[in-house]
Amino acid sequence: MKAIVITGSSSGIGKAAAKLFAAQGWQVAATLRKPENETELTEIDKIKLYRLDVTDPASIDNAAVPILNDFEVIDVVLNNAGYGLVGPFEASTPAQIRRQFDTNVFGLMEVTRAFLPHCRANQAGILINVSSLGGCITYPFTSLYHSTKWAIEGFSESLAFELGELGIQVKLIEPGAVATDFGGRSMEFAMPNELPDYGPAAQKFMAAQVNSDRVPATAEQIAEGIYEAATDGKTQLPYPLGDAAETYRMREQVGDDAFIAGTRQRIFG
Repeated sequence: MKAIVITGSSSGIGKAAAKLFAAQGWQVAATLRKPENETELTEIDKIKLYRLDVTDPASIDNAAVPILNDFEVIDVVLNNAGYGLVGPFEASTPAQIRRQFDTNVFGLMEVTRAFLPHCRANQAGILINVSSLGGCITYPFTSLYHSTKWAIEGFSESLAFELGELGIQVKLIEPGAVATDFGGRSMEFAMPNELPDYGPAAQKFMAAQVNSDRVPATAEQIAEGIYEAATDGKTQLPYPLGDAAETYRMREQVGDDAFIAGTRQRIFG
């Protein structure tokens, strides 16, 4: 029976992936910051919960030890935990910047580091990192979020070279718009009143999001893409999901300058 470790399992894509893999017969080590608050996943036999905060290296180590003891082989590690900081870069505090990178980048790296010795010893395993369409193109007022996702893209591609020689695969999940609660508890806003110069542009940006005609994918649809990446036997690195593939094609067709100009026109008029 195959086994997967999933970070950020309390909601959204992480929870949907945990349920899907369990339904397909996998053993699931679902990690989350507050497992005592989880009620749905505890009802599924093949899912076991572990406390893990990706911003705390000690917490990662404390979770990895029992996970590796409980499961004979870990076949897949899904680095899913993350959140987005929205607002003008100038409004972000040093603490907010650190938290954004601690969660989205350094936490992902530390979780990867914790399970690599196990994968290396087995000369097998798949590391699946959840990036984003925002790891390949950008929008205004999300510069720090984009920075973390571009970091994940570069880290994963480089890692794929070195680990491929050891029998370990790396895969990137690049969702477009997703209908999860990412815009709620997994989103942080930095829009202070003391920087009114950004107000008009920020209002246009938020209005563009509300009025967008993009049809978001569900968390369950993204989970299906993750399951495909884990089981298709391909050496493929990027998996653009939802409307990401269409957006990539559009940028390639019109060119970078035209795409950026179109984005600016669509948001700001």
